Amino acid sequence: MVFDIKNPSDYSVGLYIRLSKEDEKEGPSESVTNQKSLLREFAYKHKLSIYDDYIDDGFSGTNFDRPSFNRMIDDIENKKINMVITKDLSRLGRDYIMTGHYMERYFPEKRVRYISLLDGIDTGVDSTSNDITPFRAIMKKIDYLGKVL
Repeated sequence: MVFDIKNPSDYSVGLYIRLSKEDEKEGPSESVTNQKSLLREFAYKHKLSIYDDYIDDGFSGTNFDRPSFNRMIDDIENKKINMVITKDLSRLGRDYIMTGHYMERYFPEKRVRYISLLDGIDTGVDSTSNDITPFRAIMKKIDYLGKVL
């Protein structure tokens, strides 16, 4: 997907990175360093201003009680950031109900644009990629559970 960011100066970006112990088994492409590099490259390419990196290393995506995630939410509440970018949807969370809540309710209510790079999700544009997001989240959960079991 080609991401179209018309007015990059309108955004203050939070880069959210998460790696759990289970993710480490998937190999180096999931590493914090690689996620950070990918997100920073995207922001640079699109002339976006990064407010902060939010890194939860060693935290499961099955709950949202994570220190950096909570700090990011505080920064959204305090209007410090209005765009969140992740490598993929599973970095935001693996609980598809809560992930859907943030994507479809919380972020829009707070006027936060959410981008998931590898999934091609961008809540700032109307797209069929965004329409099938709940199904993607369910499939990622099934895939995750298959690897764990």
